[in-house]
Amino acid sequence: MPATPSILLFMDDVGVLSSLEFSLSLNGFEVADGSSADPSAAAALVIDQTCRGDGLALLETLRSAGRTAPAVLLATNPTRALHLRATAARAIIVEKPLLGDELTRVLENILDAQDKETAP
Repeated sequence: MPATPSILLFMDDVGVLSSLEFSLSLNGFEVADGSSADPSAAAALVIDQTCRGDGLALLETLRSAGRTAPAVLLATNPTRALHLRATAARAIIVEKPLLGDELTRVLENILDAQDKETAP
């Protein structure tokens, strides 16, 4: 895993945003609020299902703008339709409420896979 990966968080709830920023930074991630950062430089995106009314639509907009960073969608009780849309948008769903270190493990796996892809 890179020493300071850049994870962008897209959350409407300021309390959740602050909690995730704190938690992920304790685990060694460099995190930023996605609403005020350039997504083209991100190592990964974490998007809440309810962000801007439809977090997956936000990801689809980012994808259509050429943003290819791996994405994690935080969702409560995701439906089959949401799973299909997330797969089409190349997003991994992590179910809320967030329990334990599942989000951290998913992000570590994403970044480890990126490291392997760029290794000589």
